[in-house]
Amino acid sequence: MSTPNRKVLDVLNGKTVTPPPIWLMRQAGRYLPEYRETRQKAGSFLDLCYSPEFAAEVTLQPIRRYGFDAAILFSDILVIPDALHRNVTFTEGHGPRMDPIDADGIAKLSPEGVMDHLKPVIETVGRLRAELPAETTLLGFCGAPWTVATYMIAGHGTPDQAPARLFAYRYPEAFKRLLDFLAEVSADYLVAQIDAGADAVQIFDSWAGVLGEAEFEAFAVRPVRRIIDLVKSRRPNAKVIAFAKGAGILLRRYRQDTNADAIGLDWSVPLSFAAELQKDGPVQGNLDPMRVVAGGAPLREGIDAILQALGNGPLIFNLGHGITPQADPQHVTELVAQVRSFG
Repeated sequence: MSTPNRKVLDVLNGKTVTPPPIWLMRQAGRYLPEYRETRQKAGSFLDLCYSPEFAAEVTLQPIRRYGFDAAILFSDILVIPDALHRNVTFTEGHGPRMDPIDADGIAKLSPEGVMDHLKPVIETVGRLRAELPAETTLLGFCGAPWTVATYMIAGHGTPDQAPARLFAYRYPEAFKRLLDFLAEVSADYLVAQIDAGADAVQIFDSWAGVLGEAEFEAFAVRPVRRIIDLVKSRRPNAKVIAFAKGAGILLRRYRQDTNADAIGLDWSVPLSFAAELQKDGPVQGNLDPMRVVAGGAPLREGIDAILQALGNGPLIFNLGHGITPQADPQHVTELVAQVRSFG
């Protein structure tokens, strides 16, 4: 059901809102001292993700501090591999690690128990909807099958995802099965988030930019379309943002081919191209996170360029990827003030 006073939802419904609503990817994170304090109390990173009390608290922290127009559930895209018994761990300074999967392991994957494992995350969504201001849009999310698969194949992050690309060429049937399986369980996960109170959801394809044209269609577009079709078949009013980082010109038909309601743009997308994409519907983005770190004129000029190019159409102002730990919280205060002064 549409909630008129939730500005992000208004934009997702195709409206132009002035000034545009704003939220930031990774807005609940290490740049905030209150987050670091809560993170220490929680224990491990996954303990934080699976604690409804702590996960709700860190989700709410940037809303209290900045009054963003949307809160995004604090969790991680790798909770699904964790639910699939891949022994996911997060080590400070080394990123995520898990047991790599092979073709035999893919053949044995089962959805049994996945949603039970993710119940604490769904509980967090319910807590958030109860505690957030009525005007604040609540966003759920998942990782796109391609991006999640890259970690599952390699067992860790890599610079160009060569292990997953090579596996896909050598074992195409097994890789397709993995992507299809991840699409199915991700759709279940997103529907559960929507049912718990999420107003909209975002699908993060953080590694879409390493794919060639044919692979982008097969590994990025098709599985995300499958997720969105499944979600919308079960929840017809669901709103979905699809974010394919680094996809460049391949974004030209990404919205249409995935059936996404809005597309997220990273900072490498030229604003002239972004304006073309906006003619087909809402866009989200796309300030370089390093401008937030720099502050001052680079920050002001970057914000102004986006607002001038995209602010007179359906826009959700955001970064082109997540805010970084070295960002000064005061710079974020200045960012919000400048966006809200537009128009």
